[in-house]
Amino acid sequence: MPTNNSYQRYHIDTKPSPDFVLWPNRFVVNVNRFQLAKLLITEIIHQRGDMKAVTSRPCMYGTFSGPIGGFAPRPQHCVGCLRCTTQHPEAVRILRNPDRERLGDSYFTSNYVGAVAYEAETGSIPVKGAGYRGKFGGAGWDGMWTDMSEIVRPTRDGIHGREFISTVVDIGEKPSYLVFDEDGGLASAQPRTLSIPVPFIYDAPPKSAESETLYEILASAAEETQTLAVIPVASCRFQVTSVVPFIKLGEESQLENLGFTPKMIEIDDAQSPTPNIQSLISNLQSQFPDTIIALRLEYPEADTLLEFYENGVRVFHLIADFHGRGNDGTPVMDLIRQAHMTFVEAGVRDEVTLIGSGGIIAAEHVPKAIITGLDLVALDTPLLTALQTQFEGDCADREASQFNMPANIPLDWGVQRLKNLTATWRDQLLEILGAMGLREVRRLRGEMGRAMFQVDLEREAFAEIEGY
Repeated sequence: MPTNNSYQRYHIDTKPSPDFVLWPNRFVVNVNRFQLAKLLITEIIHQRGDMKAVTSRPCMYGTFSGPIGGFAPRPQHCVGCLRCTTQHPEAVRILRNPDRERLGDSYFTSNYVGAVAYEAETGSIPVKGAGYRGKFGGAGWDGMWTDMSEIVRPTRDGIHGREFISTVVDIGEKPSYLVFDEDGGLASAQPRTLSIPVPFIYDAPPKSAESETLYEILASAAEETQTLAVIPVASCRFQVTSVVPFIKLGEESQLENLGFTPKMIEIDDAQSPTPNIQSLISNLQSQFPDTIIALRLEYPEADTLLEFYENGVRVFHLIADFHGRGNDGTPVMDLIRQAHMTFVEAGVRDEVTLIGSGGIIAAEHVPKAIITGLDLVALDTPLLTALQTQFEGDCADREASQFNMPANIPLDWGVQRLKNLTATWRDQLLEILGAMGLREVRRLRGEMGRAMFQVDLEREAFAEIEGY
């Protein structure tokens, strides 16, 4: 970013930020002490008392390197390589820890929790040397694959710095053309946008998780990563321009107490176009002429979206539940495509900004959401997971879900965890863009040709097979 008349490439400082509270280990190490003693006695006899040789094959990760070795294993070091149980199945068994499996919920599963926790702790991309062991298809985001060209990959390497790839996105009003009067003055609306260096912002937390500490973490992390944090206007006590106050009808008077001019304001709980909403937007625009006004609402019907557009709304924050579903159960991927195509078919897609939240829980979901039509995403439950928040039951509903954050978490720890998560998700986005040969993330928006959908591919491949 430009600083003191010099150009500096955007960068997020990462550093290790270990867990604040101990989470359950990934694996349980069960050792049959009788069989282990029998094995050691056999080894001592075979090696003729050479204890150096007997103890020369410990776990390389330190699981059996405690004071009394395998008689008191240290499961926190186990990575599940299974070398021990493969060589000595009679003495050692490695099992998944059921307490670890219960982290998250049915959508934000323990595997996703583990990935986000690793990213937030280390600031590094999770890499498994054994290769990908997950599903190659499924519901929701798993039913979409990104299409990348190997030909261009060597010339696009944004992570390692050989060629810069921009992740800057614009939020605001972007007219398709300008109209001038006879005197050369501007007679139409002029572009009003703000730019942020990453295509994601921090969304407001659910009620069960909100606290002054969490709001301060969100605001500070957003300020340091140069993005935005959506915070209820009643809790906007931080004098930083990264804060986006969101208000409900009747709360607009509280904006007078902010003490700063926000870059963006969100209006919440607007379910249908009303004269009150239109009047509120006009009043806010008069009060904050340089501020972007966004409308926050659940994914509506196409007619409703266009009606809002006709009433002057240009920035939409569309929300699904935490499991990535609309009110009728439609997956958020399909909802995004519908909203995007609504404006495409109306010929005004470039004039509006679409922000989406709900169901985006992995780094790979960000480029997928942009490909299907969003300009940027708003992160919700991944931020809570990065801060070691516990899910109580199945947390899908935004109002009723229960989340328990650790008590007394340090501000600097929370900020660093979110910075680490933001940096790793941006790096993984750069990997996708580099593999596609794209120089900027704005080119990715709505680029359906870069995506393959499992349903469509199966239909093409098996349509002529009887019984499909």
